[in-house]
Amino acid sequence: MSSALTDLCRYPIVQAPMAGGASCPQLASAVSEAGGLGFLAAGYKTVDGMYEEIKQVRGLTGRPFGVNLFMPQARYADRAAVEVYRNQLAGEATWYETPLGDPETGWDDAYEAKLAILLDDPVPVVSFTFGCPTRTTFDAFAGVGTYTVVTVTTPEEAQTAQWSGADAVCVQGIEAGGHQGTHRDDPATDGAGLGLLSLVAQVREAVELPVIAAGGLMRGGQIAAVLAAGADAAQLGTAFLVCPESGANALHKQAMTNPLFVRTELTRAFSGRPARGLVNRFMREHGPYAPPAYPEVHHLTSGLRKAAAAVGDAQGMALWAGQGHRMARELPAGKLVEVLAGELDATRASFMPGLGSAP
Repeated sequence: MSSALTDLCRYPIVQAPMAGGASCPQLASAVSEAGGLGFLAAGYKTVDGMYEEIKQVRGLTGRPFGVNLFMPQARYADRAAVEVYRNQLAGEATWYETPLGDPETGWDDAYEAKLAILLDDPVPVVSFTFGCPTRTTFDAFAGVGTYTVVTVTTPEEAQTAQWSGADAVCVQGIEAGGHQGTHRDDPATDGAGLGLLSLVAQVREAVELPVIAAGGLMRGGQIAAVLAAGADAAQLGTAFLVCPESGANALHKQAMTNPLFVRTELTRAFSGRPARGLVNRFMREHGPYAPPAYPEVHHLTSGLRKAAAAVGDAQGMALWAGQGHRMARELPAGKLVEVLAGELDATRASFMPGLGSAP
């Protein structure tokens, strides 16, 4: 790993920031304590909620950790299309006995206020998803000693991050669970994303920044593969989602290896932005008709998803998962970091006998 990343964690293992509750203080701190880099997800949280979680992590570990922010989204969605989708979801609202949400709320996810908190009381790492901040923002974080990372899905997005002043890029392949972190939501490119190994190699040639590889990684051998392809570290989300420290709903955790859910797909059904999850009833029935409207659709369906979880109906929940979900192991987060590091060492040793332990 690059020296800056080496200073952040013992192993080249990053726990992905999973918005919606999974990336809680208990999970992030356990990963950091074990030698990885734990992350909190500030997306969808209030400013106070984000700061409270930061304080909790600081109380649980003295090791570096990160906080992920969602970039504000441009308001370009077709309101008529959102209204049509609202009408289609009326039956869901009746079934779950809950009203649909207001699509005209939460446009910027309190981005500026969260920035202010993170600059006033800095954390070791801040990453950004759904876009790239300005050079002024990166300069401000550099001034307080915060390492910055931008999620990218193309070499061009990586170049933008480098030009803007980011310290590193998190390269997200099409295999990744949850939202695709594209900087521009273009329906014409739905499903056209690059696989992780190909994308890492292309980004490696396009920029000189350290690369964190993300997308479907579940085993130490896969971490070795992306490191060999040019990455400096690997980011795993689904692998950590099932850990006991994860704040994910129990139904979500169980679904990862439930034979009822045989595959994942990219869908706009729950949020209006492409996101990979386990195929369930809601995705099948509504995915083909969901408009490109984020965060409008996210707010519209929020109550439905919560109501489905409350009654134990996984068929109505957003079951975000990467393509490797069937390989999930229900281990404590710290133990999982150790197992992954051991698998990484074993893979390296099989190709290069005598090579030392993972950095």
